[in-house]
Amino acid sequence: MGESSLTDQVRRFRIPLGLLTLFIFGQLLLKSQPQLQPNIPVQKWTTQIKAFLSHSAPTPIEHPIPKLMLAAHRKYKSMITTQSTTLEEAVKEYEKRYGRPPPRGFDDWFNFAKENGCKIVDEYDGMVKDFEPFWQLDGAEFRRRAEQVGEVTSIDLVRIKDGKTTIVNVERGHPGNEVGARAQGFAMMIEKYQSKLPDMTLAINARSEARILVPWVHLEYPNSTNQDSSIGLTAMLGGADPDGVDKDGKLIPDWRGTGSVWDAFRKTCPPGTEARRLFHSIQGHGSRPSAFSRVQTHLQANTGDSSDTTTTNSSDKENNQDPYQGAGSDFSFVPSTQEAFDYCAHPSAHTQSGHFFSDWRTIPALYPVLSPAKAPGFSDLVIPSHYYYASTKRYTYGYDSINTVVKDVDDMEFPWDRKVEKIFWRGATTGGGSSPPGFMAQYQRHRFVRMSSSQSEHNRTVVYAHPSKPNEYFAHKVPHKDLNEHAVDAAFTKAVGCAEYPTGCAGMMKEMRFADPVALGEHWKYKYLLDLDGQSYSARFLAFLASQSAVIKATVYREFWTDWIVPWVHYIPLSGGYDELYNIHAYFSQPSAKMAAIAKADEYNATATVEEPSEGDALLKKIALAGRTWKRTTGRKVDMEAYVYRLCLEYARLWADDRDGWSFKMQVAEASS
Repeated sequence: MGESSLTDQVRRFRIPLGLLTLFIFGQLLLKSQPQLQPNIPVQKWTTQIKAFLSHSAPTPIEHPIPKLMLAAHRKYKSMITTQSTTLEEAVKEYEKRYGRPPPRGFDDWFNFAKENGCKIVDEYDGMVKDFEPFWQLDGAEFRRRAEQVGEVTSIDLVRIKDGKTTIVNVERGHPGNEVGARAQGFAMMIEKYQSKLPDMTLAINARSEARILVPWVHLEYPNSTNQDSSIGLTAMLGGADPDGVDKDGKLIPDWRGTGSVWDAFRKTCPPGTEARRLFHSIQGHGSRPSAFSRVQTHLQANTGDSSDTTTTNSSDKENNQDPYQGAGSDFSFVPSTQEAFDYCAHPSAHTQSGHFFSDWRTIPALYPVLSPAKAPGFSDLVIPSHYYYASTKRYTYGYDSINTVVKDVDDMEFPWDRKVEKIFWRGATTGGGSSPPGFMAQYQRHRFVRMSSSQSEHNRTVVYAHPSKPNEYFAHKVPHKDLNEHAVDAAFTKAVGCAEYPTGCAGMMKEMRFADPVALGEHWKYKYLLDLDGQSYSARFLAFLASQSAVIKATVYREFWTDWIVPWVHYIPLSGGYDELYNIHAYFSQPSAKMAAIAKADEYNATATVEEPSEGDALLKKIALAGRTWKRTTGRKVDMEAYVYRLCLEYARLWADDRDGWSFKMQVAEASS
């Protein structure tokens, strides 16, 4: 009996011991080849072996979105509660942040902000950063450049003299209706305080795209390069871009096959970066462009907080586990949008941003041009868009075109519980030019509509909460076409420049969904409003925020409001690859019957679905209301006026010869009041 019992015990453990031996041998074999790096397939294989040996179900996924929202709310609370409440505090905060006193007139600006209930008085880091390169120019040089750049096509000059404003386009030679709407909008913004501003000239970009791309060497070594604009605008620009001047000595406004925005941008990158290396700089031009990787997106996000990382943590890596069950980029979320993306380090991503293919020639010298938005690498000075400031039926929530008033609640608004549970987008096929041609298919809007129009049976990974355990999440494979049917309603409404599409207009119509145009108010039927870049920034963003729907936004542009708003509090940020879009919807919204049926097919989730509204729906509504509150308290017209007022003071100091004299000095009486 003893010998038989021993034999039975050996037989009982023979198979597990054999599997364990194979597993250990495999691990030793992998370690013996240092060139192999752990990757997702290896992680999945080892996880499956462990699950088989232990006969256990997959470990529930810890969802990253609650952590992102918590960190965002803490950030916003800290920002709001620490804003300066007195002039003395504001001056000290300015000096602490920027290492110099604020500009003359800072006290009047502070009073203007306080009298108008502006919640933000300290968050102007982006503006100060915009002005920083211009400190290398003396007052005379700064003034000359401000006037000189008016000779460039699509630049209007706003001139302030004796407290009054005039607008002129040098190219057309006289003020009046010939000037652009952006310059007119800027003049309207400064009406309340223009009498307090000194005489000066401001150059306003008439286009939506940013204009100024200064070569790195000119910014880093200004004394070794030509910085004297007294030689004239043509000589200044022609020296950096010889192809930009015709045989008659006139500036050429477009590229005409002699360059591109990307070629000009590469020169702004430091030597040694990937964008300055020939192979990497043209990599996207010779092959199908690769998508924005989630790793790049996370690393370039403007957070500085490693706790926001949404990839596998170190302990999981050490154990060769994949805590997100192979979801990959479909389940990677970003803490912010991509206005800080580093194209110098990741040049292949430029093929997926339309502004790099604009037909309009950029300005290769440091000129003070005011623009409504700018992508990384540009040196424009950012101001609010005239579309935000004006009231129109196309871009303003609540606009009553009959009575020409803006209502607090739009006539076409829907109650939250009646809104459609889909991500809604409509727009034209704008997004870039054709310099060089052949890349339209990879512009922001085209990539998204093609993705959301897909009828592919290819599976995407979606993570849903367990129906009876809402705090436990599991990954499921769902056909792409089913996800689009369930979560997205997106379509182009107008084909612009479709002849430049790789397969022509017919190919574009076949690959992507087109629908009839809709009024702005039609958007309010949906819980999710997607906001995407077009030729430049999206002018609908503030209208979307003002609504009672939640905004999902993907952008590479910085605007006047960027320092004042917090993603995951006021809107949901989306990466440039859009891969996580379906999992954003899956977190906040219940699965449809079809999605639930797919989830039930998993042996670990064969339970009934729950019909009542989820916690995610309440959180989504919270984001929608937070965005609406932000627009009503921080994104008002008067907040834009306060922003431009402070910009004008910074500008006036650079305009002056005696910049120390144009700095604000706190008086004893003011400090004690």
